[in-house]
Amino acid sequence: MLRIRLFKNLAFLLVVGALVFLPLADGANAKANTDTGKDQGNPEDIKTYSKGDKGGWWWYEKEVVKPEPREKEKKLVEKEVPKHRIPNMDDYIVDKLWNMHPDDFQALLMDFQKEAVREPTEENVRDYYVMQDIARRKALAFTHVASYVMQKYPRLNVASAAPLNAPGRNATVQARHEDTVNVLRDNKDDFALLYFTAQGCKYCDAQNSILVYFVQRTGWNVKEIDVQGQPNLAARFNIQITPSIILIYRNSGDFFPVSAGVMDVATLELNLARGIQHLKGEMTPEQYGIYEHQKGGIFDPKSILEREH
Repeated sequence: MLRIRLFKNLAFLLVVGALVFLPLADGANAKANTDTGKDQGNPEDIKTYSKGDKGGWWWYEKEVVKPEPREKEKKLVEKEVPKHRIPNMDDYIVDKLWNMHPDDFQALLMDFQKEAVREPTEENVRDYYVMQDIARRKALAFTHVASYVMQKYPRLNVASAAPLNAPGRNATVQARHEDTVNVLRDNKDDFALLYFTAQGCKYCDAQNSILVYFVQRTGWNVKEIDVQGQPNLAARFNIQITPSIILIYRNSGDFFPVSAGVMDVATLELNLARGIQHLKGEMTPEQYGIYEHQKGGIFDPKSILEREH
């Protein structure tokens, strides 16, 4: 009986203690929630991952972790636009300007010009023309030295081989003509001319009269070939235009085109002379525009190489 009574007393004390301390605990929790701004009893504040009845952690789905937002990108600092250089003549002396590198001088000259245009004051315009005066004097100095060098070193002077005065020009024309005539005269037996024509070709009629005059002047033989009558021969020499003239070297069988279309006598003779020298190996493509009397001179591109050996 005593044991039963003790159990009843203990139960009574537990009930009384619960009634006394539960309100105090609720008040403390409420205060703590108030301080933290969170309601611990609100299910929405509990971290869960559920997408309904079939989804979330309980269905072995991993929560997609969203990347934390990056910090705002710093604004690009706008570079200051470099101001245009405003030149000042007080910063320069004539000796410095005179010996300045041409690229630097030109840039400085343009700065003075732009400043004079931007603000056309008397001082700015005067400074610009001071620069122009130095440039003019420098160019004049170069011209004078160039004249001195041309006179002292004649091999550098083109005028020595191509004079500009009338008597010199006449002598140049005569020398060129004699070179051409000599080449044609000395090689007419070693070369042949094929003249390709076509029926109804009006340009061929014009070339015929020119070739008659050429034969009378040089004594060369010209063989006329009708491309329609001998198409295989025309194809062999790749004749695409009529009239066409082909030069053939009898010793080697090599050939070289002379003309395609109507050509005057002077040009025809010049092309023949150059073609002959080329087929004989007496003229390289680099020398193709020079005459015999100009070989080894200032107009011969390769003469400077031969002079060094």
